[in-house]
Order: sequence, then structure tokens, then C-alpha cells
Amino acid sequence: MRRTLLAAALLAGTALQAPVAQANTFRWANDGDVNSMDPYARQETFLLSFMANVYEPLVRRNRQLQVEPALAARWEQPAPDVWRFHLRPGVRFSDGTPFTADDVAFSIARARDRGSNVGGSLASVKEVRKVDDLTVDIQTHVPNPIFLEEITGIGIMSRTWAERNNATRSADLTTREENFATRNAMGTGPFVLVSREPDRRTVLAPNPAWWDRPEHNLTRVEFNVVANDATRIAALISGEVDMVYTVPPQDTDRLARTPNIRIHQQAELRTIYLGMDQLRPELLKSDVRGRNPFQDVRVRRAVNHAIDRNAIVRTVMRGQARPTGLMIGPGISGHTDAVDRVPEYNPDLARRLLAEAGYPQGFGVTLDCPNDRYVNDEAICTAVVSMLARVGIRVNLAAQTRARYFAEILGPRYNTSFYMLGWTPNTYDAHNAFFNLMASRQGDRGMFNVGGWSNARFDELVQQMAVETDAERRKAMIEEAMRIHAEEAGHVPLHQQTVVWAARNNIQLQQLADNWFPLRFVRVGN
Repeated sequence: MRRTLLAAALLAGTALQAPVAQANTFRWANDGDVNSMDPYARQETFLLSFMANVYEPLVRRNRQLQVEPALAARWEQPAPDVWRFHLRPGVRFSDGTPFTADDVAFSIARARDRGSNVGGSLASVKEVRKVDDLTVDIQTHVPNPIFLEEITGIGIMSRTWAERNNATRSADLTTREENFATRNAMGTGPFVLVSREPDRRTVLAPNPAWWDRPEHNLTRVEFNVVANDATRIAALISGEVDMVYTVPPQDTDRLARTPNIRIHQQAELRTIYLGMDQLRPELLKSDVRGRNPFQDVRVRRAVNHAIDRNAIVRTVMRGQARPTGLMIGPGISGHTDAVDRVPEYNPDLARRLLAEAGYPQGFGVTLDCPNDRYVNDEAICTAVVSMLARVGIRVNLAAQTRARYFAEILGPRYNTSFYMLGWTPNTYDAHNAFFNLMASRQGDRGMFNVGGWSNARFDELVQQMAVETDAERRKAMIEEAMRIHAEEAGHVPLHQQTVVWAARNNIQLQQLADNWFPLRFVRVGN
């Protein structure tokens, strides 16, 4: 049986390693890779989560997703727009270099520089000032009540290491750049990088000099990329891997009935959605010449009404999702059921809207889609293609691995006309999604507004809610912004997916609603 599985893995290009006779080795698998060891390379949950095992932020989230001290032992606000962080003394990077305020200042500058994909989380930062080696002030342009939540995903790098290895700037994955930090890592976190084989395997080991008290009991961590669903699930059942991070919905029930396997699942904070290019006068990937159909709100509304979200949840997601009409879901501050109304599935209305917009015979367009990033992502896109065909929109599906996909559609190229994305607000606040996904593109703002939807009143509300401290006034701003976006069909929200992991019974882990996977909470053994 084992030889058969290993042969299948080799054919799939994954080359699963046979279990190592080593105490407390934890082997886990996913359908896609991390793509880079640089913690600023991409604003993507899987990359940020994986690299958080090596690089630590000033403040982190605990098991309840509450903010707690990490590299900053404590903090205060000497002024409404100034955050003073007192750094944890005695912390060293894994090469023995002391951690100081210089590393904090360097890391924030690097995270905001070109090549980085995480600058949006630091958009409110005006200046970083070193007070002394263990104290740093971060001044924001205006008072920012959610600043701590925004920086939980910004890992701190060593200035000395980056300068020594010519990695002072993040390599831009959208242009497939690489530098030393792309395949190497050196942080202060609970684990250190042992080896890196892109698209195959990445090995971590515990950091013996970690400042915190380990809750894990791991001696080695092997992360395997196993793209084929059947091979990945078979490896879990046979014991060749201990945990699968992405469980296909069609396999959940079978695994739940399998001896020695435990299913871990809960609603995720991520919203899966479609976006449309609304900036270019002519679409890049369409058979329409001289105009852009998606600039007409009637066409965007037609797409909204042509998609049967309930059918996608029922058949593609096997019930493991929640249909939505908003770009944020339950669990995100600002979400309200009163505004979250799923657009009616109405193909007849969609056809009428297309005809009114001047497309009685529909039109053709390419849908860019990942095939290894979200749960059943390619299958969702395939269902969308079929649904849009019924109203006359002829869709060519271009599905590819996340590395190629993100390089294609994200800035600065935004080389897409119609696309799928997913987003989890890392602040658990509506402003994060509004600022990154829907606000007009300007500097760090709207960096992931791939389609370029723009509304002046919406932008004004986003700016106001960023500094509003009155809860009721802020709630009203959020609701107005959501109504504007929904009315204009700026994007096409589909659903919030369910996080489903599967692990051997002897694995203890902490599943979080943001789909982060902290290895510091994993234990092997009952």
C-alpha cells in the first residue's frame, strides 16, 4: 500500500517522504505551496500563517484571536497618534543577533517598500522613531483605533541578516523576482527553516533559543505539497502525513468515518468573491472591442443575478459554505444581517439587464481562477462559467496554480478582466476589506482592488471610519458603505467557506477562524 501511495505521489510531482524514525515529527500537507519564505512577499493567509512560525510580530493573536504581547512586551500611547512599544529584552534572532528597535524600524520600512505586498496594513504609519535599543515610537497620520490589529501579521526581520544577504527589499512575486529571502529565512520565532524545496517540501525545526515557553512538543516539521486531492487524502489515511490543511468537501464525510482520523471544522472569516475590471476602456480578455461591458452597472448586476450561490454551496461546496451578498461575513466587526442580502438568482432578469446595456447576445470574457488556493476554487469557477452561459455571457476559464495566478492578476499589472479572489480581514474589522479591496486605488489604498471599482462617497466613508471612535457613528458609516457597494455591484460576493482540516487522532492542534495554523500549538501524542 505504501509503495503504491509513494509512486502516486511521485507521479503527481510531490515525492512524499516516508515517515522518519524521529520522536515527534509532524508531517502535514496542503494542495499548494507557500511560494516564498519572505514574510512580506504576499498578502495571503497561507504564506503569512506559515512564515509566522519563523518571523514574529510586535503583537500576535492567542488561541481566542485576541491581541497579546509578542516581540513587544508592552505598549502605551503617549499621544493619540503615537504608539510606544517597549521591546522584549534578551530576544535574539536564530543566528544569535540581538533583536532591537533598529530591526523594527527596518522591517516596517521594508514592508512598505516596493516589492512588498503587505504595505496596506501599515498605510496609517507616518513615522517610526527609535527611542532607544528597546523602545520604538510609531506615529500614525491620524489616530488609528485598530492599529494593533493591523500589525499582527507583520513579522519582524533582522536588519543585519537582510543587509548581509542583499535582501533589504522584498522580491516582487508578481514579476517572479527572487532574492536570498525568497528561499531562506531567519527570525525570532518558535521554529527555524531547515530546508526548502519549492513546490515539494519545506522542513522546520524548533528554535532552541526561542524566548517564549513552547506549548508544542515537536522535534521536526515537514510540510509537503501534494496537489492531487486523492493522493493527499490517501497519505493521511495511511499515516504518511499527520494532518491535511485543505480537505476537499467531497472527502469530509468519508474521513469523519475513518478510524484514527479527526475532522476539525468551523466557519471561516474569509469571503470568496468575483471581481471585474472596471477601469480599462476596453477589456484585456474579451471579444468586445472599443468598450468595457463591466463599466455598465447593469452588466455587473446581471452577473450578480445570473449566479446561483445556493446551488454552488449545495453542490460544489457540499454545504460547507454560507452564501453571502457582502464582502465581509459574520465575525467581522461591522457585519450586520440586515444589510447582508444574497442577490436573487434570476436568469431572466440578468438577460434583460444585458439587453438594456446593449448586449442582447451577451459577450465573451476570460475568467482567471486559481486551482490550488481556495476550497474547490476551480470547481466554483467552472460552475460560474455554466451559470453565466445561460444568460449569454460566454466565459473562457483560465485556471492555474496560485503562484502563476497571483503574479498575473495582482498589482502592478492587474492583468485580468474577470477574476476570483478570497479575503480575510486580518483586523477582523470591515475597514480592512473596504480599504484593501474596494477603496479607489491610490498608493497602499486599494492595492487589492484588482478591478478598480471606484466611488467617491465610499472612499470618504472609508477615511472617516478609520478614525471614528464612536461605535454607533462608525457602524452607520460601515452600513452606508456596504449599501453603496452592493447597489453598484462593485464585486460579486459568493460565500464564506468553512475551514476543514483533518488530522490523525494523536495530533493536538488549534484551529482558528482565520485559517491561520500556528505550529506552536501542535502536539504529537495523546
